[in-house]
Amino acid sequence: MSAKVFTADDAKAANITLAEEGKGSQAVHDLVVAYRANRRTGSANTKTRGEVRGNNKKIYRQKGTGNARHGDKRAPIFVGGGTVFGPRPRDYSKKVTKSTRRLALRRVLADVIAEGNLKVLPSFAVSEPKTKAFVAAVSAEADPKKVLIVAKSFDDNTYLAARNVQWAQLVTADSVNVEELLHANTVLLVEDALETLAARTA
Repeated sequence: MSAKVFTADDAKAANITLAEEGKGSQAVHDLVVAYRANRRTGSANTKTRGEVRGNNKKIYRQKGTGNARHGDKRAPIFVGGGTVFGPRPRDYSKKVTKSTRRLALRRVLADVIAEGNLKVLPSFAVSEPKTKAFVAAVSAEADPKKVLIVAKSFDDNTYLAARNVQWAQLVTADSVNVEELLHANTVLLVEDALETLAARTA
C-alpha cells in the first residue's frame, strides 16, 4: 500500500463535487448540531407536586397560628415537595434536508482536501486479525492519531484488528458523515469508495 495526497483535481477526475469557496459552512453547523441533538435521550424528568410522595392534607389550620397560609406539604416551597417548571421527557431530534446534508459533505470534503489531510489508497486490509498488524499498516501511511479510514467495505480480519485501536476508525463510504470527517486528523480513502462518495455529493 502506498498513499498519496488527494487533491481537488483528483476529486474532479473522480466526479466528486466539492463546495465552492465560502459556501456550506452553515450547512455543516446545522448538521453537526442535529447529530448531537439526535443523540440526546431526552429522559430528564422531575416530579410535580401532583406526583411527589405525600398526601394533600393541609399542614396546619388557616388562621390563628401566626404562620403563613399553606396547603399540603407537597408544595414546591417545601423540602421534598414538587418541582416547578422542571425538565420533562422530550424529543430533541432535529431534521435536516437531503440538500443540506449534501452541501455539508461537499464543504467538509473540500476543506479536508484543501488542508492536505485526505490521502487515497489503492486498497486497505490486514492479513490477520492482530492489532499489531493493523497499527503497522496505518502507521506506514499516516500519523497514528485520529485516523479515519473510508472504504466501500472491510473484511472481517480488518474489523477485528482495528477494534482495540482507539485512535483509528473504520467507516464505509455510504455511512461516513460530516462529524467523523471533521474529527479526523487524517482521512485514508480507499479507491473503491470514490464512486460512492461521488454519488453522495452529486
